[in-house]
Amino acid sequence: MNDLKMKKVVTFGEIMLRLSTPGYQRFIQSAGLNACFGGGEANVAVSLANYGVRVDFVTRLPQNDIAEWCLSELRKYNVGTERIVRGGNRVGIYFLETGAVARPSKVVYDRAGSAMADIRPGMIDWEEVFGDAMWFHWTGITPAISQGAADVCLEAIRTANRLGIKVSTDLNYRKNLWKYGKTASEIMPALTEGCDVIVGNEEDAEKVFDIKPEGFDATRTGGEIDAAGFESVCLQLKKKFPRAQKVAITLRGSVSASYNTWGGVIHADKLYQSRRYDITHIVDRVGGGDSFTGGLVYGLLTYPSEPQKALDFAVAASCLKHTVDGDFNLVSAGEVENLVKGDGAGRVSR
Repeated sequence: MNDLKMKKVVTFGEIMLRLSTPGYQRFIQSAGLNACFGGGEANVAVSLANYGVRVDFVTRLPQNDIAEWCLSELRKYNVGTERIVRGGNRVGIYFLETGAVARPSKVVYDRAGSAMADIRPGMIDWEEVFGDAMWFHWTGITPAISQGAADVCLEAIRTANRLGIKVSTDLNYRKNLWKYGKTASEIMPALTEGCDVIVGNEEDAEKVFDIKPEGFDATRTGGEIDAAGFESVCLQLKKKFPRAQKVAITLRGSVSASYNTWGGVIHADKLYQSRRYDITHIVDRVGGGDSFTGGLVYGLLTYPSEPQKALDFAVAASCLKHTVDGDFNLVSAGEVENLVKGDGAGRVSR
């Protein structure tokens, strides 16, 4: 196992205030909202910090008390915040109504005009940010926010490529975010071509690049997904983006909003498949994909020549995230390893 203290990861994106209804209440019936923070790249940063990896989260935040609250939350989990730039007027918000059984969860965004949406090239000194880094991670959410955010993301990727820093992306397609006149298929190719590792779910490759397995419909899985069927998706992504050494796909089988199956594949020198987990009582699935990516980055740093171990860690980490309320995956590497080894009975640890 490698010394993780010698490796530093940088993630870049928007962190938002999350306001969610208590329990499984609907917006219309809730008398109050629970507050925490979350966002794709910040969620990955927290996961990595929990596993003992040095990590800096980079974003743009205003100078106000909500931003200070956000910073204190990140620091609480040992995420580096020194590279965050200040400016703009507000922190973005998203509202969450948690679904149950046949009723799906619902997200409403309120992030127009956020500090991150108004970011512009030149505001971040990427040469300085990447000074002691070996890995850079971004997601498809960032370039969906605004043209400025897309431009800064491309600026970061090209700097990382020039400096020899490994780059990963989670395609993370969000149809409700692409509102500034450009589509994901117009913006994402130029960014993704600079990536060494590509992560997506069963729909992302189709929605962004029109790459899909034959006969697959994510809305009609019944909990059953043929992992081997996604080898073609991985190979097509590798062909389209030759720099990518590894492509990973998360496989969610939706039985109901409360019960999902969960697994994944990664294509490196060949296709590797994980075991399938039955998550029968979901506590919070938001951040599930980010927890997979955080686990995968950790796994690839820890087991660089063993894709199966990296995949197994990532899938187990994400399985555990479904038991944790909030965006962040607040589990340790030891807890994930125990699940990988088969300890999923949930007995009290004394």
